[in-house]
Amino acid sequence: MGDLIAVHPDFDGVWPFAAEHFRRLWPEADFMRLARGDERPLGEVVEEPDRVTRLVTLGMSVTLNCLKRFTALEEAAFQGAYGRQLGEGCSEYLAESGVAVYDHPSEGFWSQTVAEFGLALTLCGLRRIPQLHREIIHSQAPWDYEPPGGEGRPGARGQQFGDDSAFSNGTLCGKRVRIVGAGNIGSSYASFASMLGADVAAWDPYAPEPGFHRAGSRRVYHLEQLVADAEVFAPMVPLTESTQGLVEAKHIALLPKGCLVVLVTRAGICDMGAIRRRVLADELSLAADVWDEEPLPLDDPLLGRHNVVHTPHNAGRTIDANRAWAEKLAVQFRPR
Repeated sequence: MGDLIAVHPDFDGVWPFAAEHFRRLWPEADFMRLARGDERPLGEVVEEPDRVTRLVTLGMSVTLNCLKRFTALEEAAFQGAYGRQLGEGCSEYLAESGVAVYDHPSEGFWSQTVAEFGLALTLCGLRRIPQLHREIIHSQAPWDYEPPGGEGRPGARGQQFGDDSAFSNGTLCGKRVRIVGAGNIGSSYASFASMLGADVAAWDPYAPEPGFHRAGSRRVYHLEQLVADAEVFAPMVPLTESTQGLVEAKHIALLPKGCLVVLVTRAGICDMGAIRRRVLADELSLAADVWDEEPLPLDDPLLGRHNVVHTPHNAGRTIDANRAWAEKLAVQFRPR
């Protein structure tokens, strides 16, 4: 048998394209997917476990008794949707048996996907693309670019001008983009904004110096300094115990009036109450894929506002992110 990939259908519910891509990466491997409702552990579904030398399980139940049947095993990965999935005593047994066990690094596989989505939200927030798309379905009023009273006035509506000058608008080029986080997502987003001509600065006390330079961003050492002149503010760190509420109400209060806030990682890294208050008061605009309550209630006051772009927390799960998930696990195995 040699190589085996075993998949539980619950894994497909989280990563629907990852297992099939892993199958393409290991074309000579045996591949098995349990039928829905089949909860048998690994050892009960593999007919010749003593012939398996490389093993990948995705969402499968794996017990110590299962592993004892895989007497020829050399390398393995036991992944659930998030993190290693093994029964009690399994990790110790594998270490004693000299089996190389690889864990998913859980970083980078969706950074391009999320960063691109963040860029798209930024452009939509600056240019009001979703609002105009919705409005012209129901009315031809947005097509009328005549200035008020038919008389041209400085700063008023004019030919082909559909932005809202009360908030950050127009091109990303030249904008002061301020980012919290210089990790995989934040640095990718920074590089996109920098490439388009933005003035990019980032705050991240844990990131190494080269990460800022490669992303085309300037390092700022104090969060209060970062937010003070932002035209686009993008907090882009994962939600952990140390980042929960990292961007406090005092930081939100320092954002200049009209600033566009972009949220694509987790809402919990910010004081969302403070963001809500300033957005509802027309002091900030918001382009967000993540929220303090998900799904948002249909009567949430942020929905449908002229200064809000909203999407339902789907920035990270492209088919490309699924494939990258599989590749970052497969590359750890010794080449054949």
